Amino acid sequence: MSESLLTFLITIALFLLTVVPYYRYVRRREEKAKKKLEHMQIAGLVEASTIHPHIDALACIGCGACVRACPEGDVLAVIGGKAQVIHGAKCVGHGLCAEACPVAGITLLMAKPGRSADLPSLTENYETNIPGVFIVGELGGIGLIKNAITQGIRAVEFAAAERKERSAQFDIAIVGAGPAGIAAGLTAKKNGMSYLILEQGDIGGTILHYPRTKIVMTSAVELPLWGEFNMRGATKEELLEVWEKIIAKAQLDIHANEKVLGVAKANGHFTVSTSKQTYEAGAVILALGRRGTPKKLGVSGENLSKVMYRLIDTQAYQDCDVLVVGGGDSAVEAAVGLASQSTNRVTLSYRKSEFTRIKERNRQHLNDYVGRKKVKVVFNSEVSEILDESVLLKTADKTEKIKNDYVFIFAGGEMPYDFLKSIGVSFYTQVID
Repeated sequence: MSESLLTFLITIALFLLTVVPYYRYVRRREEKAKKKLEHMQIAGLVEASTIHPHIDALACIGCGACVRACPEGDVLAVIGGKAQVIHGAKCVGHGLCAEACPVAGITLLMAKPGRSADLPSLTENYETNIPGVFIVGELGGIGLIKNAITQGIRAVEFAAAERKERSAQFDIAIVGAGPAGIAAGLTAKKNGMSYLILEQGDIGGTILHYPRTKIVMTSAVELPLWGEFNMRGATKEELLEVWEKIIAKAQLDIHANEKVLGVAKANGHFTVSTSKQTYEAGAVILALGRRGTPKKLGVSGENLSKVMYRLIDTQAYQDCDVLVVGGGDSAVEAAVGLASQSTNRVTLSYRKSEFTRIKERNRQHLNDYVGRKKVKVVFNSEVSEILDESVLLKTADKTEKIKNDYVFIFAGGEMPYDFLKSIGVSFYTQVID
């Protein structure tokens, strides 16, 4: 056998032993991704409702670095040699995919594909067009816990450096007691600033309404007056417990159940009007959250940690008795998505006699799941009380006690944009091709 023929045969053997198995692996993975995408399309979970990666198909080289970098595991996949979003509803905006992309083909955007998103115009220190008014956290375009904390710290440190002789009741007023607001309060106290934190709900309410059974943090972050804050893989109950310890240790001044109604500048400081009284502050930190104020049912037990107003990851809920409340597309999509997990038992409660404002696609999917007894729909019903392990559901002729692990409420919400525009905050439009 000639040397050239031997070399050729060795090359073929190496090709068959390495390239072919890898090709088969890639094909299997792509087929799995296609099935996942089809499943997400049925459940209505492909499109993201908040910050998510936007992939430039012309730049993408299909290397899969973004897929491997995503801590959520299945938001992205490579299909047809290009990365694409297959489970956008699960994305919480880590941004690691954009960092991992070797060709800078990923940007983080807020709106759904094909739409535009209004974002506040901010400086590198998160100051708006109004000097002394800052926006931090999700409303500014990034919602991850670590990012929110970092932004809250940075904004207050900048405000502290710019602080002049006190001419107001407080050096700084912080609106919102979520991760960004608490971090801002800790930073203000560390810098010797007079401050107050205004929270429209209960203390910890922001954390209680997190839609995940697990809270994801990509890495630890340093909190003023506390130290390292590292809650990777923690449940929201565990996060709330630590949050309460942080608040207690620092003795933060938080005014709960006090909604901010307006902010106006006069005489060199800001007048902050709330549902209870008026304050004066030299600077204002707005840590409101982008989703706005969810409409509540106003029933006993709604403050329990099992009650949520948004669903991100249906797969996080297995073998659960779930009640979904609402009659719009969000409620129907959540019910179908949860019922897609074969071990769940899902009930959908709606106060009217029929669904009149849902997409036809969602109607068909729901009818299919109802027909297969995977979703139980109770029309003309209202939640009268939420208990630890059950829910009281009231209909025209009776009140039924049903077993329950989680309640998802989709009754709409009050977005903060009108409030921001009313106080003079400028926005720019981010258009997604």
